[in-house]
Amino acid sequence: MSHFLAKASLAALLALSSVPFAGSVAFAAPQTDFVVKAQYHRPPVRGCSPMQAIRKARYSGLRDVRISNITPRRVVVAGRDRRGWDRMTFANVRGCPLMYR
Repeated sequence: MSHFLAKASLAALLALSSVPFAGSVAFAAPQTDFVVKAQYHRPPVRGCSPMQAIRKARYSGLRDVRISNITPRRVVVAGRDRRGWDRMTFANVRGCPLMYR
């Protein structure tokens, strides 16, 4: 019970201490009739590129890595490790997370 009271009192103290600052920050902004937003061109978020999948497979220990299959959901690469042929499947989303090996 004492932990609850301590956390509740800390939350109330933080809430009360932030109230006076909210008004002064709002009035500090210059008053304008319009807002200019910067337009930045961002490239579209791509999925897993084949080169990124090969790079990750090589880092994981596969040699002679080649793309085996690419679908909208996954990228499959095949290669050799110390036991023989193996393949790794990556999700076809940003960052190429490993689905299974």
